[in-house]
Amino acid sequence: MITSGVEFLGSVIMAVIARGGYPGIALLMGIESACIPLPSEIIMPFSGYLVLAGRFRLAGVAVAGAAGCNLGSIVAYYVGARGGRPLVERYGRLLLVSRRDLARADRWFARYGDWTVFFARLLPVVRTFIALPAGVARMNFWRFNVYTFLGSLPWCWALAYAGLKLGARWTLLRAYFHRFDTAIGLAILAGLAWFVTSRLRDRLASEL
Repeated sequence: MITSGVEFLGSVIMAVIARGGYPGIALLMGIESACIPLPSEIIMPFSGYLVLAGRFRLAGVAVAGAAGCNLGSIVAYYVGARGGRPLVERYGRLLLVSRRDLARADRWFARYGDWTVFFARLLPVVRTFIALPAGVARMNFWRFNVYTFLGSLPWCWALAYAGLKLGARWTLLRAYFHRFDTAIGLAILAGLAWFVTSRLRDRLASEL
């Protein structure tokens, strides 16, 4: 059941990027930044692979990803601002956001202030939900958007570049391994499975 669900989600990610182009990348990254567990660690490297294939340009992929992060983060920001912490604590677990995640974000805000949004966008996992506590804290909306974009751009660029370089190495071995596309798909599905299971494990640990 879980395996088939992961396979389906992985195929959807690849199809949206391959067929949707830059708007497809922005859409997927927007979903991720709206606190829905759709990992950028899968979205952006596959987009980088398509740069190698001549479908995209690296700069365009990075900007599209960062723009999508902004759009999705606005949704999460307003959820936090309108609903406050009680709403986030009550329903955040449905999006795999644990109380431990929220406590971590609180510590970052206490230490770094608004710059927390910028730094958090450079970190795995925490970058996905940082917009919620930013909204709860009623961070200045325009500053929130600037920090979100500036923090998301290098993250998206680095992941896309990694996908580009990894794809180039696999291409060199294509004469020997004729299942290149299968290898790409398996890598994506493995990464997606790791992301979902780690989020579920953190959520269960926080509830004990």
